[in-house]
Amino acid sequence: MHLQESGEMYLETILVLSKKNPAVRAIDISEHMGYSKPSVSRAVGLLKNGGFITVDKDGFIALTEDGLAVASKIYERHTLLTQFLIRLGVDPDTASEDACKLEHAISDTSFEAIKRYANENT
Repeated sequence: MHLQESGEMYLETILVLSKKNPAVRAIDISEHMGYSKPSVSRAVGLLKNGGFITVDKDGFIALTEDGLAVASKIYERHTLLTQFLIRLGVDPDTASEDACKLEHAISDTSFEAIKRYANENT
């Protein structure tokens, strides 16, 4: 199953929330992302059917191995691109917003080149 940007954002959000609290529920995602409960419920269903998350009987959400791989990739991109833009002189809020857009569109090849450059010029 190919994920669209919104699916990647949900997985990244689940990863971020799970770093703060191991028990992540749909309501936590809704509050964090500012989305309605029905929208989150639909997304959770799609991610579950796609094999990216599991939902236990109490409603707790966990990333599967595939979900964690996608979430980690997007989170790494967001973090590195934000830091890179800040080092270029972009204010932190704008850098984070722009990184959020770039993280989904940039190719693996271009991201790896930016990553190498950023690490060599730290």
